[in-house]
Formats: sequence, C-alpha cells, structure tokens
Amino acid sequence: MTRERHSWLMDMDGVIVREEQLVPGADRFVARLAETGHPFLILTNNSMFTTRDLAARLGRLGLMVSPDRIWTSALATAKFLDDQRPDGSAFVIGEAGLTTALYEAGYTLVETDPDYVVLGETRTYSFERIAKGIQLISRGARFIATNPDPTGPSPAGPIPATGSVAALISAATGVQPYYIGKPNPLMIRSALRQIGAHSESTVMIGDRMDTDIVTGLEAGLETILVLTGITEGEEHAQRFSYLPTRIVASVADLIDEIEPVPAEG
Repeated sequence: MTRERHSWLMDMDGVIVREEQLVPGADRFVARLAETGHPFLILTNNSMFTTRDLAARLGRLGLMVSPDRIWTSALATAKFLDDQRPDGSAFVIGEAGLTTALYEAGYTLVETDPDYVVLGETRTYSFERIAKGIQLISRGARFIATNPDPTGPSPAGPIPATGSVAALISAATGVQPYYIGKPNPLMIRSALRQIGAHSESTVMIGDRMDTDIVTGLEAGLETILVLTGITEGEEHAQRFSYLPTRIVASVADLIDEIEPVPAEG
C-alpha cells in the first residue's frame, strides 16, 4: 500500500549540502516542496549554529529558506529539557546554537549547581570547561549531549566532536550522557511536533544508514536513502540489518514525485 506523503524531513549535510556546495537539484527540490504546500524541515545533528546562521549559510550557497525551516539537535535538546524540567539551569559546553536555544527555552545558564551539564559541538573545546563539567556531573548534575557523532569535518581532516568528548567525560565520571540527536528518534519526534506532522505521512531523507535511516525507521517514517553523502552505493546499504524504503541517487530524483497537498474540505 502506498503511503501518503504530506510532510518531509531531510538531513542537511550529504542531502542538501556537500563540501560547502549545494547538491545539484537540492534548491529545486526544496522549492517544489514549498510551492506545493508540503511542510518540511532540514535537520542537522550539529549544535554549533543557530537556525539564522544556518539559513544564511544556505542562502550564500543559493538555497533560500527561512530559519523556521531548520531543526537542529540544539533545538531538540532545549525542547527536551524544557519538557523535563521547565525553567531549569544548565552548564553548557558548546557554541551559540546551543546556548541560544536553551536561553530561548527559558533555561538559565550557570557555572555552579546546575540541573544539567549540556555538551554540544564546538571547534574550540576548552579543557577548563570540560574539567568543570566533570566536576559538576560528579556532584550530581545530569549529563546531556546533543549528539553522539565522534568526529566532525575540517579542512585538515576529522576533528573531535561531541561523542568523543562525551566519552572522555564518561570515562572520568562513570556517567553516560543521554544523547538527543540522531539516531535517537526523539530528534525526529520533536521535528514532527514542530511542524504538526504525523509519522504515518512523513518522509525522512538521509545519506547515512546508521543515523538518518535508522532514526526514521524507529520513528515510523518512510525512509529514503540518497547517495550524495557518506553512503557510497546500494551495496553499502545492503550490509545493514535494516533497509530504507527506497534508495535514490539524490533529492533531484524526487522532484517530479512531489504533488500539491490536497485542499482540506
């Protein structure tokens, strides 16, 4: 039975952008979603940047989207903490994307006695702040990390990312973090709520089997793997114990499938 496609979620890097260039056809795909009335969000596990920063980055590459069309692990983390402990406090290791999201959710950013130590992405991890986080967790603060990605890209090659630093903190404290971003389906569910979408009629597009696709599957979405990112070919996908609903070369192959959303009533 063919599932209705009403809403769309898509990863940013590897699906919309690759190596600081738009994936060919990504701008036409997003434009087609907008003109046909489909709710959509562009997702990223990276917590460094605000949605305004990311919208500006995409704009410079030729894709014009508003900040409210972007959903980050920082926003998902802030939403989770606001649901768990409204008006709480946090000691943050991260950048403006994370601190802004927490502040806008009503959280107070503190240096002593926080409810949570929240670890996110930064290009300049401070030994002093990591040590402070270890001390606060050892005294009873709860440990949250925005995503489990062990490395991030840089012009010189891979650099440590949230998952690697979280492992360091866990080794020092004996406390494992609760990860919010993909592959936790919580990231997808928070995105669905953000646009008022239902899992039964939403598509997840990603380039990674071990994050995007498994997260979409566990959240009950139709999943589409594209080959413009980290997955090198269909044979790579076949090595996993689960499969996407479909595999296509890129989002450009989906443009002609986007039909206008039927008018209500």
